[in-house]
Amino acid sequence: MSDSVTSGYSGLNLPFSPEAEQSVLGAVLLDASCMERVVEILPKPEYFYLTSNQRIYSVMLQMFTEGRPIDFVTVLESLKQSGDFDEADGKTYLLQLAQLVPSISNVESYAKIVRDKYDVRTLITTARDIIEEASAGEADATSLLDSAEQRIFDIRRGKNMQGLQKIDEIILSEFDRLDHLNSPDADKYRGVPTGIKELDDTITGLNRSDFILLGARPGMGKTSFALNIARYAAVKAQKRVAFFSLEMSKEQLISRLLSTEAMVEGTKLRTGKLSEDEWIRLIEAGDILSKTQMYFDDNPSVTVPEIKAKLRRLKDVDLVIIDYLQLMNSPTRIENRVQEISQITRNLKIMAKELNVPVMTLSQLARDSEKRTNHRPVLSDLRDSGSIEQDADIVLFLYRSDYYQDSEIPSENEDRNQSEVIVAKNRHGETKTIPLHWQGEYMRFTAQEVIRREG
Repeated sequence: MSDSVTSGYSGLNLPFSPEAEQSVLGAVLLDASCMERVVEILPKPEYFYLTSNQRIYSVMLQMFTEGRPIDFVTVLESLKQSGDFDEADGKTYLLQLAQLVPSISNVESYAKIVRDKYDVRTLITTARDIIEEASAGEADATSLLDSAEQRIFDIRRGKNMQGLQKIDEIILSEFDRLDHLNSPDADKYRGVPTGIKELDDTITGLNRSDFILLGARPGMGKTSFALNIARYAAVKAQKRVAFFSLEMSKEQLISRLLSTEAMVEGTKLRTGKLSEDEWIRLIEAGDILSKTQMYFDDNPSVTVPEIKAKLRRLKDVDLVIIDYLQLMNSPTRIENRVQEISQITRNLKIMAKELNVPVMTLSQLARDSEKRTNHRPVLSDLRDSGSIEQDADIVLFLYRSDYYQDSEIPSENEDRNQSEVIVAKNRHGETKTIPLHWQGEYMRFTAQEVIRREG
């Protein structure tokens, strides 16, 4: 039978099961091998509600970690060494624990009851904290909602954590995935396509849980490249795409998308001087884009927790794009910018894994490439932190030779629109350089075979 007691949280009744807590501890005292099964379910003493049970389990955990034998005598001696242990009452209590266990073989069931009560208590206290924050009136509704969602999500994430999984189960899961890839619904299980075949063949598309970094110098076209990918994923592959822009407004982004989709020069969209044919193409482009599942957020101060909360509300997102890393800040104050960027990239990688979605983040490169004779970017050009390279599953660099040209008149054989996407890091395969063609008037990158075909 489960009991509940009134806590210090404004009269809240917090549920717990003294029988389950005592049965777990008693089972370990009778058979130390039980600890191996229990510790995966109850990795911290805090899962026990009663202070005396927390203290005993903390000692057991320490002894288990150090490889010391666990039984009535050894636990009693370890408890004696702690300053706040009543030897007479403690000895009696330990004896009672060993006598109260219904069945050692059911220890995992007892541990799961203890864990379940802890999760309910956590939910209750979290709800109380949310109410107190909302009642204080110090934060706006959006911040309160994001904070509340994050806290509830953290409880669920902790409850769903899995332990070690036997290889045969993982192999069966992998075979299922391969089977799906050869089924009529294969597109649902492949990585999100970028629209550039050679790039997709190299990185196998933008895969779920991948953290992809797209780096370039300012003005190289990284936002346009990211928009090209977002457009292809949404229009051609019919994927749901979330685009977070910390630099450009939603209206500017849509203007670029319309220019690319309608093949109307961007300058004409700014001046409004359009021919009748261009108006028709723009209306058609607007109709195509409006039917897609593309979502935009241009909050210049958005943080990783806010992004995560918004994505959870949107649900079933296939691709996330963030423009760009160096404009992001941590929700907690960190004086050292290198450490702050490290925390942000680590949290982005965790977010990609937790939400099981590819996260592409744009990044500015340091000026070092401009000081070299060969201006092509390398991994060491990543700004602010080495953790960017470490956390990323895939690192892509954009390079246009015309960016560094001093002469305004190109030589006879020079292609001023030639560009490259450099796969500098690839956990899924090789690294290589893929030639592209840049159409600046339409803010469009294409594979060179597309240009040859259109020509």
